[in-house]
Amino acid sequence: MKYAWYDFAGNVGVALIVIAFLLLQLGKLRSDDLRYSLMNGIGASLVIASLVFDFNLSAFVIEAFWVLISLVGVVRYFMRRNPS
Repeated sequence: MKYAWYDFAGNVGVALIVIAFLLLQLGKLRSDDLRYSLMNGIGASLVIASLVFDFNLSAFVIEAFWVLISLVGVVRYFMRRNPS
């Protein structure tokens, strides 16, 4: 089995998502913390990047939604900080 850079990127992405969830469950991060949304968004983006080379529709759909939901968290974070 060949292990390419995109496999590594996907594994790093999965690790970021799992670590973010673990830190949330341990009370080390809050769900409204910018770091939580960034870890999830970057992690999902890395998984999507790996899917470009070895596509799987189901994985792509869940990761695309993960990125979109993470973007909602990032936007909400900045809206709370700068109420207009």
